[in-house]
Amino acid sequence: PQQGDYTDPFYLVEVQFQPDDDLYYRIFSELFLYLKQYQPPYPWRVVVIYPSRRVERGNNVHFQELLTSQQVTRIYLDELEEGENTPLGVRLVKLITSKETEASPKAQTLLDTVSREVEETKLRDDIIDLIESIMVYKFPQMSRKEIAGMLGVDDLKQTRFYQEVEEEVKWKVLSKMLESGFDLETIAQCLDLSIEVVKEEANKKQ
Repeated sequence: PQQGDYTDPFYLVEVQFQPDDDLYYRIFSELFLYLKQYQPPYPWRVVVIYPSRRVERGNNVHFQELLTSQQVTRIYLDELEEGENTPLGVRLVKLITSKETEASPKAQTLLDTVSREVEETKLRDDIIDLIESIMVYKFPQMSRKEIAGMLGVDDLKQTRFYQEVEEEVKWKVLSKMLESGFDLETIAQCLDLSIEVVKEEANKKQ
């Protein structure tokens, strides 16, 4: 809690998309270990998010009273209703679990909603990056241009997500070229880096 109100709870949130027989053992052991170590003044809440009930596993004999208490909430994304008044956060999470045939129109609608309704620039940019990142992972076989066309945006290359990915790839290529003995000036020219940066990385490897 940010405001210091001791009636506000702190949350332990688990997003579980794969079956895990030990999930509840792990969650509650971590929770009570945290309580023992830090003795926070706030009440606790546990939230477990599943794509569907089929994924849920675990021996509920030991945890039945906890799981049915008001302090524990289990959310099944396929059971959440979705409409115009559905909170933006819920719609974002449901985009992750949507079918491929539904993902594109949902993403386009979300982009339009965020552009119109989210006034804070950084938050708006973060959400747009998240939507685009979700689509990239949902359609790994598609090119950047194809995904941009699907979403109705000019170029995904301008998004922070792609900039970060390209930057990561660039440093991996730099490392490989250094290991292969390429001339430093050649590396700098090929990767559009300053010679000083390439020299610095080369010195690190010596």
